Amino acid sequence: MKRPIIAGNWKMNMNNAETKKLIEEMAPLVADAKCEVVVCVPFTSIDTARKALRGTKIKLGAQNVHWAPKGAFTGEISADMLKELKVRYVIIGHSERRQYFGETDESVNARLKAALGAGLKAIVCIGETLAEREAGQTKDVVTRQLCGALEGIEKRDLKSIVIAYEPVWAIGTGKTATPLEANDTIRVIRKALRKLYDRTAAKAMRIQYGGSMNAKNASELMAMPEIDGGLIGGASLKAEDFAKVVNY
Repeated sequence: MKRPIIAGNWKMNMNNAETKKLIEEMAPLVADAKCEVVVCVPFTSIDTARKALRGTKIKLGAQNVHWAPKGAFTGEISADMLKELKVRYVIIGHSERRQYFGETDESVNARLKAALGAGLKAIVCIGETLAEREAGQTKDVVTRQLCGALEGIEKRDLKSIVIAYEPVWAIGTGKTATPLEANDTIRVIRKALRKLYDRTAAKAMRIQYGGSMNAKNASELMAMPEIDGGLIGGASLKAEDFAKVVNY
C-alpha cells in the first residue's frame, strides 16, 4: 500500500516567530498521523522550521529550487543549499511559479533534475487553467506538463517524486474540483505514467490533489481511489485545519 502524503504549502506567509508558533501548535495534533506529513515553508523560515520540527514526524520542505549548483542567479537557491539546511522535499513547478515567474515545462524539468541530483524529494505540480478546462484541453495539458517535467528522468528516480495535480482555477479561489473530476484527471496522469514507464511505476507513483483541499472536503477527496494525498495551501496556515486534513 502506498502511504498517502499531505504537504502544506505556506507560500509567502509566516515570519520566523509565526513559523515556530504554528509548528509547535501543529506537531501534537498530527503526532498520530497515518500519512506522511510535510510543511513547505518560505526560505527565510527554513532554519527556524528545521529546529522546531526536531522530534516530530513532520518533514521539512521548500517551495522552489534552482537548476544550477551555483552562480549568478540573484534571488535563487540551489539544491545543495537546501540540503545543507536539512530540507527533505521541494515543490517544483507550482502554478503560481508558472503564472507569475515564467516557469516552463523545460525549467521544471531542469529544477527537478537538480533536486534529485542532490538527494531531495520533489513535489512536481501540474494542472490546467479554467480556459483550458472549458476548452476541453485538460487531458492534453496535464499530459504535456507531466511528460515535460519527467523528460530524461529514470524509472529508479520516481520513488523520490510526488506528482501534485492542481487545477489552476481552484488555487486560492475557494473552488474545488469535484472528487470525481479530480479522480478522473489523476487517472489520466497515471495512464500517461504507464506510457512513459510501465504499469508498476504508474501504480507506485503518489499523486496528490491540490486546489482548495481543506478540512471540509479532504475526506471526500481522499476517498477517491486515484488520490494519494493533498498539497494544501490556505488550510495549512492554521494548525487545527491542517490537522483535520492530515487526520482525515
